[in-house]
Amino acid sequence: MNALDREIHRFRFRVALAALMVIAAFAVLLARFFHLQVVQHEYYSTRAEDNRISLVPITPNRGSIFDRNGVVMANNYSAFTLEITPAKVANLEATLDALSKVIDIQPKDRKRFRKLLEESRNFESLPIRTRLSEEEVARFTANRYLFPGVEVKPRLFRQYPLGSIASHALGYISRINRHDLEMIEEKEQEANYKGTDHIGKTGLEQKYEFILHGETGYEQVEIDASGRAVRSLSHTPPVQGNDLTLTLDTKLQDMAEKVFGDRRGALVAIEPATGGILAMVSNPTFDPNLFIDGIRSEDWDELHNSPDKPLLNRAINGAYPPGSTFKPFMALAALETGKRTPGQAISDPGFFNFGGHQFRDDKKGGHGSVDMYKSIVHSCDTYYYILANDMGIDNIANFMGQIGFGQKTGVDIEGESEGVLPSPEWKRRRFKRPEQQKWFAGETISIGIGQGYNAYTPIQLAQAMAAVANNGVMFRPHLVRYITDSRSGEKTMIEPEPLRILPWKRQNIEIIKRAMIGVNISGTAAKVFAGAGYVSGGKTGTAQVFSLKGAEYKASRLKKELRDHALFVAFAPADRPTIALAVLVENGGFGAQSAAPIARMVFDYYLLGKWPKSVAEESDVEED
Repeated sequence: MNALDREIHRFRFRVALAALMVIAAFAVLLARFFHLQVVQHEYYSTRAEDNRISLVPITPNRGSIFDRNGVVMANNYSAFTLEITPAKVANLEATLDALSKVIDIQPKDRKRFRKLLEESRNFESLPIRTRLSEEEVARFTANRYLFPGVEVKPRLFRQYPLGSIASHALGYISRINRHDLEMIEEKEQEANYKGTDHIGKTGLEQKYEFILHGETGYEQVEIDASGRAVRSLSHTPPVQGNDLTLTLDTKLQDMAEKVFGDRRGALVAIEPATGGILAMVSNPTFDPNLFIDGIRSEDWDELHNSPDKPLLNRAINGAYPPGSTFKPFMALAALETGKRTPGQAISDPGFFNFGGHQFRDDKKGGHGSVDMYKSIVHSCDTYYYILANDMGIDNIANFMGQIGFGQKTGVDIEGESEGVLPSPEWKRRRFKRPEQQKWFAGETISIGIGQGYNAYTPIQLAQAMAAVANNGVMFRPHLVRYITDSRSGEKTMIEPEPLRILPWKRQNIEIIKRAMIGVNISGTAAKVFAGAGYVSGGKTGTAQVFSLKGAEYKASRLKKELRDHALFVAFAPADRPTIALAVLVENGGFGAQSAAPIARMVFDYYLLGKWPKSVAEESDVEED
């Protein structure tokens, strides 16, 4: 083969090799094309459709809350909000400075925005100004092109028309934080909370969150390459949250809050035959409207650091010695256990000596001969010192546990305290050192008059009083009367839930009721209830804040926070009770002086429709 033939052969080989490479490349391309267009057609078609179509969540209208008479306690209104998506803004501070020249943005708005920024995800839309006026909306719209990542959005806002009235019961909503997101994920509600910024934080708003929230709707929108909406393809409307109607009476609630004035304390009034709560007061109170947009740091500091603790729900979370309001229950325990008969009397010299210690009665020289009726009507301590010693701590603890002392009532809001029902078992759990765990007989003596380790919540006292008023049938206290379905309008009643029927003898209950009626007619609360147009039963109480160690009590010599608490439990009308209550006034002194007058005004309104003159002109709740 000459040189020319060899050259031609090499050329043909190269051409053939190149042709094979071209054919192989086209084969790979054809295979890839087949894989994309045929094998994965459905996958990429769906991806393309997703890029073309966006699902926009539509936040549902939150359910409203009404009192038992239809008064609106919580509802919603629509307004425009100026919002920033931080991830879409190159220079956040520069944007805020420029925005402030178009829209009035105060330093407080910036502080709240920065706080929300710390708590939120970067891609979330956050409000810098809420409740824009129509003029402000128009002004921003004209300058919209200058502010990428900033937009005006219509939003639904929660409002509490009655302000601070019943705020501890209602609770409040605020922006969703990381803790809330974890709870939403745990409840598998992520899809239903797309587009939702707020959630119930306390009270009924928290307890009934998933009932009030409703169902999120969606709009299917076609978008162009720049992400702008072109047209709406489909629309699934949101479902409004269900409404709550409460057992509360806002007129009664408003009046009860006002008569407390600037005094710290609590009141719980219950319908004995159902457990429905007519009023739940914790004073001082707060305005739940402050929390909706994200509370200002100044307002938070004022509420959080106040020595009066306005955010504390004293009605369910404050535990206090019951003082002499414990005596009717002690007397009933004595009758039921056979430790006393009604006519069995003791001679009261004004003290009781035990173990080398003298337990003194409030009345110097004592009450003379004291039977059970007199022991309640005139609140004789010595009678109950002796009774407690005779009964023993185990009998006391067992009986009081039946009435609900030292355990949560199950009221339908969060944050309830168990209180303290003292017993040897409780002491072993409470203390670590063996010498602290032993129960001493002398400790039982103070338990009998509601002192010592005793510590109960006002709602526990009210529940126990309601059980006596209802002849031993105890109901779970509750705030929600019925739930109204937003779609059908159907009302689901919250049926009264009897916790237990206590096996008390009817004649024993009547003995206690008769003595408590005597308290309001001729006993320690007689002056307070003089001239009432009804017959009621009650019991005053005064609880020590600290031990006097034998010294004489003089309120004027003590700092206010060291003065005794004033308490009162009561029911009315006596023959067929429709209301039972417990009142606590922190550092209020004697129960007859501070707590009983509040109960009288509550009874006057509830039974007779009479308003105290001091609050008649100040009511925030309109007459029906």
